[in-house]
Amino acid sequence: MRPRNLRRLLVGAIAITLAGCATSSAPPVKHSGGGSSGSLAYLDVGLATQAGAFEAYTRRAAAIDPAFSGPDEIGARLRTAAGYEPRQLEASMIAYAALAAMQEPQFVRGVRAASRDLGRRLVNDPDSALALPGGTAAAARANAALVQRGQALASAGARVKKTSYSIQHQAWSRARVPNGPQRLAAVKSAAGYRADPGDRTRLTSALADGGRRGGGSPVVNRAVAVAALTILGQDGPARSLMSERRSGQCLRTAKLNFHQCLAAAGTHYEDIYCLGVHAMADPGQCVVDATRPVRRASLD
Repeated sequence: MRPRNLRRLLVGAIAITLAGCATSSAPPVKHSGGGSSGSLAYLDVGLATQAGAFEAYTRRAAAIDPAFSGPDEIGARLRTAAGYEPRQLEASMIAYAALAAMQEPQFVRGVRAASRDLGRRLVNDPDSALALPGGTAAAARANAALVQRGQALASAGARVKKTSYSIQHQAWSRARVPNGPQRLAAVKSAAGYRADPGDRTRLTSALADGGRRGGGSPVVNRAVAVAALTILGQDGPARSLMSERRSGQCLRTAKLNFHQCLAAAGTHYEDIYCLGVHAMADPGQCVVDATRPVRRASLD
């Protein structure tokens, strides 16, 4: 073969190879940190971007101070607790749990050693992800990660709810809210994730502090399947699993109840009640419930 023709063949082969690389999903980034606090074994950038909304909302809302000294503080905290859009939070919750599952080394090795049709099987049956080597341990990591966030938010909401009763001895708390419609409009406009510069670092730290507990549930199983698909570089199929009917409905109901509560509230202490119960405790409990298996009615 003449040198000129050989060069043409080589250039064509390189172009085909580069095109194939450009269309395939990048594998998760491996971090080495020896398991120290604040480090992760694996972090997929795409999943981390999605998971940021869940981590940020649960962190910010759980940090709401249950002590109030005046009406101005109530408005700001109502907007903080309103900072999620239910469908976005639903997908973000699954992404967060998937990242937790990816910290299980045996699971990662098992996925990489699996047969080529694993991706198709996981899309058709997400529950089968737990049968992979390390799958149950990955599910326990995902479960623990969600329970930790959900319980913290629900507990913080319970403290705010308690304040809504104890604060009624202060005269200002019994006064009528002068701008109810504007306050509700501001709360509705606060929905959705707004990123802060330090959110990625906080996400990494939160996941690194996770443990293991419990087992599978519809949300947890989907998260483990998403983790496996992400390890395989199959981001498109993974996106098809980023919702779950029961938990999604729970989050949407919590948001609706929050808005309806504020619309009906007339006094400042009632606003505090709406904040603690429907903007904090309810979505926190939705997250906790998402880790529990569905109990099917017995036919006996």
